[in-house]
Amino acid sequence: MSDWRPRTAMVLAAGFGKRMRPITEKIPKPMVELMGQPLIDRILDRLADAGVEKAIVNTHHLAEQLERHLRGRKIPKIVLSHEDDLLDTGGGVANALAELGDEPFYVLNGDLFWLEGHSPALERLADAWDDTAMDALLLVHETVFAMGYEGSGDFILDPMGRARRRQGFEVAPFAFTGIQMLHPRLFRYAPDPPFSLNVLYDQAEAAERLFALPHDGMWFHIGTPHDLEFAAGELQELGFRAEHEEAR
Repeated sequence: MSDWRPRTAMVLAAGFGKRMRPITEKIPKPMVELMGQPLIDRILDRLADAGVEKAIVNTHHLAEQLERHLRGRKIPKIVLSHEDDLLDTGGGVANALAELGDEPFYVLNGDLFWLEGHSPALERLADAWDDTAMDALLLVHETVFAMGYEGSGDFILDPMGRARRRQGFEVAPFAFTGIQMLHPRLFRYAPDPPFSLNVLYDQAEAAERLFALPHDGMWFHIGTPHDLEFAAGELQELGFRAEHEEAR
């Protein structure tokens, strides 16, 4: 275990959030509120707690509204990466590599919600990172216990934590949470934008440098207004309070 932690992160916040309509017709999806707080605010708080000093946030849909919301935030420092045309997940990160630096960095979807387990998820990723073996380390969650998730999972892990993407009609035991650590070298053979991070996961898997770490807390899939309502109901039953989350 090392004391080293990523100092930069990317928050993917440019998408239209089509499945969250009609809510996202008026506000960008990362600003959707759960338990009285915009999703992106809690994400940025978690990044600050993990020692991140600079977060790059890409924007496109209702960009001015998101930019106004983020203006003046000091920790972490916010750098906006506006996309005139959507670059997809991989293209969005590739477009911000100059700001992200030469060391591994976090990448998080802008519409996440999770509860910590025994220790913070971002710290666990940093502790598990092996620079000699990994180009990507994804935080995954057991498919059957993912709150509000109804998919067939995304990854199968070997005993060493190497990840293989689900194929065809397989049901995978782990779903991707949208939280990850990536090394800039993962983008060495990236195509021109737009492209999905899935393209780079496939490259890393072929090179046996794609790994995953199971989350030891709760993760909520927030895709639709129904998912949002379900998450709020579950959190209320758990006695969750935004101003005093878990043991923080």
